[in-house]
Amino acid sequence: MKNVAIIMGGYSSEYKISLTSGNVVYQNLNPSKYKGYRIHILKDKWVYVADDASEYPIDKSDFSVTVNGSKVIFDVVFNAIHGTPGEDGLLQAYFELLQLPQTSCDYYQAALTFNKRDTLSVLKPYGIKTATSHYLNLGDDIPVDTILEKVGLPCFVKPNKSGSSFGITKVHAKADFLPAIETAFKEDNEVIIESFLDGTEVSVGVISYKGETKVLPITEIVSENDFFDYEAKYLGKSQEITPARLSKGVQEKVEAVAKKAYEVLKMKGFSRSEFILVNGEPHMLEMNTVPGLTNESILPQQAREAGISLAELFENAIEEVVQ
Repeated sequence: MKNVAIIMGGYSSEYKISLTSGNVVYQNLNPSKYKGYRIHILKDKWVYVADDASEYPIDKSDFSVTVNGSKVIFDVVFNAIHGTPGEDGLLQAYFELLQLPQTSCDYYQAALTFNKRDTLSVLKPYGIKTATSHYLNLGDDIPVDTILEKVGLPCFVKPNKSGSSFGITKVHAKADFLPAIETAFKEDNEVIIESFLDGTEVSVGVISYKGETKVLPITEIVSENDFFDYEAKYLGKSQEITPARLSKGVQEKVEAVAKKAYEVLKMKGFSRSEFILVNGEPHMLEMNTVPGLTNESILPQQAREAGISLAELFENAIEEVVQ
C-alpha cells in the first residue's frame, strides 16, 4: 500500500479548478493499492485535509504530516496543481531535492512549457509551426503600429506565463490593443501577442503510458464565445468533440507533431497541447503539463475514448514514477 500525496490548489487564479481535479484523483485511486491524502497547497497554508475536513499542517522540511501523533511519509506525489507552483517547476524542483517521486514532468520542462514564448522558440527549429508573435516585458515601450503591422488584426494578447485562460483578449480594433495589454499584465509580467490563426482548434493529450509515449484521441474545440476563453474552457461555453472530425491524413499529421513536441521537450507524465489547423497544417499554441483532471476535462475525455478509465490513468501515472 503506497501513501499518495495528492497536491491541489496552488497560488493562481485556477486554484478552484485544481481542487476539483485533485478530488477526482482522490476519488478514483484504487483503495487496494493506494492510500490517498488530499494536500492543499495554498498561499497561506500547506495542509492535509482529512475526510472530516480537519486539517493537519505539512512539515515542509520533508513533506510529511503528523496525524494523531503518527508521522506519515509519502511514497509518491500526484500533482494536480494547475499554474504556479505546481505547473511552473517550483514544486518539481522541491520534490527532486527531497528525492520524492512526483507524477508530472521534471522542473526544467515545467518551467520551460509554462513560458509560451520559450516553448515555441525551442520547438520552431524542429519544424513545428506557430503563429507570428511579439513579446513584451512589463515596462517595455509598446510600439503599437509596429506590433500590429507584424501580427495583424485581429490578434490575441495573452499572459506569457499562465496555465489558464485568464487575461487573454482577442483584439479586433487598434483602440482595444493597449487595454488588452493592461489586462494581460494583471496576470503576468510578460505578454505574448499572437497573430490570429483562422482554422480549427484542437487539443491533443500526450502521456507516458506503460513506458511509451501515447497520443490520445484528439479533441476538436468549438467555442460558443469568440475564442476558447475561461468561460468556454470551464463553464461549458464550448463544444468538445472527441474524436475530432479530421481526415485521416490531418489526424496523423497532428498526432505526429504532438508526439514530436512531447519527445523533443523530454516530457514525462501528462501533457495537453493546443493547436490551430490552418489549411490542414497544425500550428502550436502552447503545452499544458498539469491539464485539468475533472470528469469533464479534455484529457479524461480523451483517455475514456482510448479505453482508459480514470482509475487506470491515475494508477499508470503513479506506477510510471515509483517503479
